[in-house]
Amino acid sequence: MQSYLKRILTARVYDVAIESPLDAAPNLSARTGNTILLKREDMQPVFSFKLRGAYNKMAQLTPAQLKRGVIAASAGNHAQGVALSANKLGCKATIVMPTTTPQVKIDAVQHFGQRAVKIVLHGDSYSDAYQHALALEKKQGLTFVHPFDDPDVIAGQGTIAMEILRQRQAPIHAIFCAIGGGGLIAGVAAYVKQVRPDIKVIGVQTTDSDAMARSLKARKRVTLDDVGLFSDGTAVKLAGEETFRVCKQYVDEVVLVDTDAVCAAIKDVFQDTRSILEPAGALAVAGAKLYAARENLEGETLVTVCSGANMNFDRLRFVSERAEIGEKREAILAVTIPETPGSFRKFCSLIGNRNITEFNYRFADSKVAHVFVGIQVSGQAETAALVNRLKRNKLATLDLTDNEMAKLHVRHLVGGHAPGVKNEILFRFEFPERPGALMNFLNRMNHSWNISLFHYRNHGADYGRVLVGMQVPHQDKKALKAFLDKLGYRYWDESDNPAYRLFLG
Repeated sequence: MQSYLKRILTARVYDVAIESPLDAAPNLSARTGNTILLKREDMQPVFSFKLRGAYNKMAQLTPAQLKRGVIAASAGNHAQGVALSANKLGCKATIVMPTTTPQVKIDAVQHFGQRAVKIVLHGDSYSDAYQHALALEKKQGLTFVHPFDDPDVIAGQGTIAMEILRQRQAPIHAIFCAIGGGGLIAGVAAYVKQVRPDIKVIGVQTTDSDAMARSLKARKRVTLDDVGLFSDGTAVKLAGEETFRVCKQYVDEVVLVDTDAVCAAIKDVFQDTRSILEPAGALAVAGAKLYAARENLEGETLVTVCSGANMNFDRLRFVSERAEIGEKREAILAVTIPETPGSFRKFCSLIGNRNITEFNYRFADSKVAHVFVGIQVSGQAETAALVNRLKRNKLATLDLTDNEMAKLHVRHLVGGHAPGVKNEILFRFEFPERPGALMNFLNRMNHSWNISLFHYRNHGADYGRVLVGMQVPHQDKKALKAFLDKLGYRYWDESDNPAYRLFLG
């Protein structure tokens, strides 16, 4: 332990790294009733803490080792740290990355390494890339720069703890760190437990990549058969040997969070900082929220290491989709209602003034209709109360909020052809994004017209994009025109749209 303290105090990181800010998260703090502080490692030159350990390791190499070159395996962030360090130190680097690595990280490695780096893509996870890198190390006589299981790398990451305790001298209840292989939390724990042993050091992993948590429980390293790839920066099948030793001795506990909780944490940090963390970067925040709720903490200070921000832009649509569910602010329900005019309006009246975030329905049966609906709620208790209310009014209801298939796939597949639907007209509307817009539509609509298709999803705009199919007899065309004019919502007649004809008509 003493050797780690000395290693951290003498680590060479500031040739390339900055002392990252320790920022307050006022909105998140107010919601949790505790002071939440964000250690902003996402603001490093490579948008991740990983350059600390990589540079500290490489700065200790001999001139001969640097001349031969280095090799590393990484899911992305360590690779960027090695690339920048190689460019700074003037040595060649080969970096093996999983084929699942986000393109933003691959491009960044090439950018930071410039001409010093050769990238090799191999395998589906870090562990696959690691094995291939070991083979290349022996074959080419290179020096391996491990992303976590190396004392110099661990010491480099430990400088984060040194900064935290210097920046926050007031009491700290706990420091939260994401865990993949364990280099970050090993370095943080090694320093904190020597200097301020009263502070808890708590690791955070995803439920589908929990190698360290399982290993600590088993008191031996456990290898996972596979890992979840949403939090790609922590997708490690086997924790490091040295990191496991340090964690077993000094880490207080490891908490597990799911994908939805991580998405909610990304949104939390965005709302407080306008910065977007990658999933692994937001793990600590998700873990702190879970821990604070579990322990009924109030008035404590929790420090979260925001470990990275190398997010593929295309992932944001998924994060946005799942963040409200992760915060328990959206319920996903399947409701069965009678297939009769007016039943849709009755269902909406039972929902009350709650904001509907999504609505999918397509006519399929002449007796009953199955509706897939998302509803904004304040928490699980409100969801349970709403389900009970619908059931009391004889509307069969299933809570799908925790149903992964429903959230990932079914919500996008509700629909299909409805050959039994006669006189169907299809309109695309822009509804004002405010409570009551849907009820206004339903109340103004002729009660004898049947809604045969309805699709809506909240996209965060100031208006909602809605697709509606209505069964309107030919003799009611003039009444339909009057209804649309009086409604005042922008609309387009899509009845002749070829996509409708092919997939829905």
